[in-house]
Formats: sequence, structure tokens, C-alpha cells
Amino acid sequence: MTMNRTLLVDLETRDYKETWDLQLRLLELRAQALLPDILLLVEHPHVITMGKSAKPENVLSKTLPIYEVERGGDVTYHGYGQLVAYPILDLSSRNRDIRQYLRKLERVLIGTLAHFGITAQRIEGRTGVWIGQKKIASIGVAVRSWITFHGFALNVSTDLSYFSKINPCGYDSAIMTSMTEQLGRGVSISEVKALLIHCFENVFDTELETTREEALGGLRKLDASGGI
Repeated sequence: MTMNRTLLVDLETRDYKETWDLQLRLLELRAQALLPDILLLVEHPHVITMGKSAKPENVLSKTLPIYEVERGGDVTYHGYGQLVAYPILDLSSRNRDIRQYLRKLERVLIGTLAHFGITAQRIEGRTGVWIGQKKIASIGVAVRSWITFHGFALNVSTDLSYFSKINPCGYDSAIMTSMTEQLGRGVSISEVKALLIHCFENVFDTELETTREEALGGLRKLDASGGI
């Protein structure tokens, strides 16, 4: 049986609005079956985003750019040292099960952290991935025509002081942690990225194929197994 193919596009450091616009373009192409599934990886400059359930009072400072977006959840922060992933996947071939999709995202994060000796878990009734009562990763997704977009953010070496500008997902900012804080040493985005890619392939039973962003516009219709 041929393993499903997913295109991996590493945007490195990219403006939030520019990445959001790219997601929406790719979402439409995926919905028309003009592209296979895609995983975007990115690191954003400082920004605050507000999900569909966001409460304005959870934004404590307006010194950073703020965007209201389609994902679920409340207010969150993105910034340097944080690895962000945006899977653009067709759930029509994955049982059309959004809860199962969220559990898989959690497994990717938990598995990635385990490679570094960090024991993390999900907490029933709370979004994201946790280490005890500390939150190390946030999850906020959207689904349109059974195509996923938005995704998750893992605090690698994030400057946690920036979370004080918000109540992240309604919590006090002191609840946030990072891999660097947990390990007591520096951790690079690149080493985490490599292991996260491996975990994503295992959890989603797919093969990630590194692709340049410029190549996406020139791709012809692809089937799920990668044929042209």
C-alpha cells in the first residue's frame, strides 16, 4: 500500500498576516484537489491572535500587532523561538473526525517532547499540551469543507515574558513554559523541527516531502498518493 504524501513547506521566519494569507490560498487549492495535503512550518515575529472565542479583556497590551482569525480558542501569542505548524489536510479521507484530528496533533507534540526527555500530556477539558500545570504548546484549528488550517504552536526557546501582554487562552501568563525552561538549556528550532517532522509522519501515517513554496503554484493536480 502506498503511503500518503504530504508536502512540507518550511517558511522559516515569516510575517503572520502573510502566512495567514498563504494558508487561505492553499486551503482553496486543497479543497479543489489541486494540491495534496500540506504541512507549513514557521516562526513568526511577535504577534497576538484572537480566536473565535476570544474575550477582548484577555488582551492586556496592544503594543503588538493583533489579528482576529478563524481558529477556535481565545487569545494567544506567537513570537521568535516558537515553532508553529499549520497542517492543511483533507479530513474527508480521515473519517471527518475533528476530535480525532486534535488528539493526533497532541500526540505529535507529546511525542516530540518525549524525544527530549520531557513528559507532557493532554488535560481533559483544556486545549494544548501540558507539563503538570504548565502549558508548553497551544492548539487552535479551523476546518472549512473538511480541510484543516491554523494549527499549533510549541514554545521552544520563546521569551515567555511576552505572554504577559495577554491572558493566554484566558489563563494567567505565568502558566506558560518552554522547552528551554524545562530543560535548563538552550534548544534550537532546527533540532525540534527535525523530530516534530518524524513524529508527524508516524502519527498521520504519511510521508513528508520537502517542497519549496514557489513550487506550489506550479504543481498540477495530484492524487493523494502523489501521482501526477
